[in-house]
Amino acid sequence: MPNPEYVLEFENLSVTFATEFGYVEAVKNMSLGVKPGEIVALVGESGSGKSVTSMTALGLSPRNAEIDGATYVVGKNVTNMSQDKVRRMRGSDVAMIFQEPMTALNPVLRVGDQVMEALSVHGVAHGKQAEQRAIELLDMVGIPDADKRFREYPHQFSGGQRQRIVIAIAIACGPKVIIADEPTTALDVTVQAEILDLMRSLKDKLNTGILLITHNMGVVADMADRVAVMLKGSKVEEGPIREVLKNPQHPYTKKLLASVPHLGESELKVAEPERRDGVDRLALKTQGLCVDYVARGKRVRAVHDANIEIAQGEIVGLVGESGSGKSTIAKAVLGLLPVAEGELLVHGNSLTSLRGAELKAARKRIGAVFQDPAASLDPRFPIGDLITEPMVIHKVGDKKSRLDRAYELLDAVRLPRSVVNRFPHELSGGQRQRISIARALVLNPDLLIADEPTSALDVSVQASVLEMFAELQREFNFACLFVSHDLAVIDMLAHRVAVMRNGRIVEQGLTSTVLHNPRELYTQELLAAAPVPDPDEQAQRRAARHELVGATELGDGKLPGTTL
Repeated sequence: MPNPEYVLEFENLSVTFATEFGYVEAVKNMSLGVKPGEIVALVGESGSGKSVTSMTALGLSPRNAEIDGATYVVGKNVTNMSQDKVRRMRGSDVAMIFQEPMTALNPVLRVGDQVMEALSVHGVAHGKQAEQRAIELLDMVGIPDADKRFREYPHQFSGGQRQRIVIAIAIACGPKVIIADEPTTALDVTVQAEILDLMRSLKDKLNTGILLITHNMGVVADMADRVAVMLKGSKVEEGPIREVLKNPQHPYTKKLLASVPHLGESELKVAEPERRDGVDRLALKTQGLCVDYVARGKRVRAVHDANIEIAQGEIVGLVGESGSGKSTIAKAVLGLLPVAEGELLVHGNSLTSLRGAELKAARKRIGAVFQDPAASLDPRFPIGDLITEPMVIHKVGDKKSRLDRAYELLDAVRLPRSVVNRFPHELSGGQRQRISIARALVLNPDLLIADEPTSALDVSVQASVLEMFAELQREFNFACLFVSHDLAVIDMLAHRVAVMRNGRIVEQGLTSTVLHNPRELYTQELLAAAPVPDPDEQAQRRAARHELVGATELGDGKLPGTTL
């Protein structure tokens, strides 16, 4: 029987999948409830059963799922409900905020039409009334000039604004409970802080219960009233947020919290930059670097006068919000974008003036690790071929020496040699990212470009990948431009850091100085926006951030991080 206190309740829920290899228990005897106006966080690694549990509340379990127990939404058992009734319930009783707003929104429909669709399907409003309500909802979630932007398409909005639109659709019909599945994973720290503020405000206004699924323990500390921890389909710990985060009982919870990088508390050490005769040997130097994009026939400057130097054996972190120009610089160094003005030197050679064989030889000395290994690894190739492909392109070694090199790098990235004949889809996200790092190092590059290489990984997987990265840096002594929006990761790895805003480097220097004694108000706000896994400290940081935002608004009349 459902508990009348809860708007969402899982009662002894078990979900088993019938596969060609037998039965797989994804969720085992899960019990959890969410009250009106309460935020309950569900945490655990990928594959722990978090999303499988939540999907039962929306009737979105796959056809091969066998469900035991019950999932109640506002007292109604969804597990034995007809599909027609489940469809009517979605949006009106329970709604979903997905992880990636660009895939959740239809790219060929105007955003206003997508909000109106939710209103009309559930009979809340039609025609002009639906249009007016949609504009009100977009305004409520912080979309500026909502009455004008109502007719624009998803690609015309920033990532943070698209997530706001998804939230507007979720609250359109006044649901009693919202399931937020990793709603801030793809967002930078300031936009993430704004989205969390918005969700907290809407929860208080609408008295909506929220089930927050995340692997970010800082977000849990910032948002949740209670937290439940899942491991291999089972709930291993549950309790009020302060009890669980400050005094965890289960070894797995302790491991999760120990894996979270924390500004100023990292014990991970990277190698010191190589010195030769007292002078840095520069692997990368940009001077007055400018990069342009062409949009609708007009040239738009994305990077202005960027000056960066990276010595051999040095890691330089590049931080800032989405759209600040971080990845643009990384792509220019990789030769994926043309340089409009300024110099771009790799070991003293100007990449802008090299052509043909000379350019190919220079690129051989640069490795790249991208954010999403599933997208950067060709799914048709086995792992061994993926790792050694750069050797084939640059005609290095023969078949046997290439295979030996693949085995050597698999050892280095802590993967069994047996994966050499497997395909990317057969590996986990963390394992795929290790393959990407092995591939980037196969030619012994002097310079590595790492663009958000750990942002999509669970905290425990991220911790092991970062530890491995530091070990590889000590072993291979490569220089690295490490692009990230996670300031704690940069604090852990980088010798120096550069902070970007609106295409310009606004502050740079030693990591210990910039991240612990910043001079720029913008850098201070970035640091204040980074959540920490301590609810009391996080409350203080949130208050400090609001003060800084107010100070910045007075200074330039615009909230930092907006792309308006």
